Amino acid sequence: MPGAARVQHALPPRTQQIVRVSANIVGAAGAAYFAYVTLSAYFHTHRPIGLLFFAQQAVVVVAYLVRRPANAVTLRFGDWLLAFVGTFSPVLLRPDGAHPSWGLSTGLALQLAGVLFALWSLTTLGRSFGFAAADRGLVSRGPYAIVRHPIYASYVLLLAGYLVQSFSLRNVLVALLATGCDVGRIRAEERVLAQNPAHSAYCRRVRWRMLPGVW
Repeated sequence: MPGAARVQHALPPRTQQIVRVSANIVGAAGAAYFAYVTLSAYFHTHRPIGLLFFAQQAVVVVAYLVRRPANAVTLRFGDWLLAFVGTFSPVLLRPDGAHPSWGLSTGLALQLAGVLFALWSLTTLGRSFGFAAADRGLVSRGPYAIVRHPIYASYVLLLAGYLVQSFSLRNVLVALLATGCDVGRIRAEERVLAQNPAHSAYCRRVRWRMLPGVW
């Protein structure tokens, strides 16, 4: 779709660089705050999984600081809104509702799988990491050889783990909101990546977007 995704070349190169570096610093600062929160939670609960959550956010901090400039980036407001809501809506989750005994162990296993899969995906993505839909180079190895959007798949595991531990209508609605936004982000990213000649071959090779056998 013409004009759906592009780099803004109307700005002088120096201004583009300032905007890009500023955005990276803001993103890294936000991830650093979440890293601080997860580390504080670990010191409060002493649950080992807390260190993994901290490690995940620390990787995001580094990814923001070292990511490469985009070849193409969406300029659609809706795509940026999806990225913002999908990223930050999980902070609305609350540890209330039903806490079945089976859910505690099952939820922990799902969250452990989710955070490990997220770490694997983020480190594999490397400098191609992004916030809103953009093309910073196609990655097809590691978890990206299993599904095309493994980071969002890891979010599904994390949300499912939280829900079975703390099941409530509020948490279900938040999880549906976050997952719905991530589905929208996937569609936006694939619209941008469709401009990359290698993307169509990658889609034929890796059939599933997020959940093998489902979608």
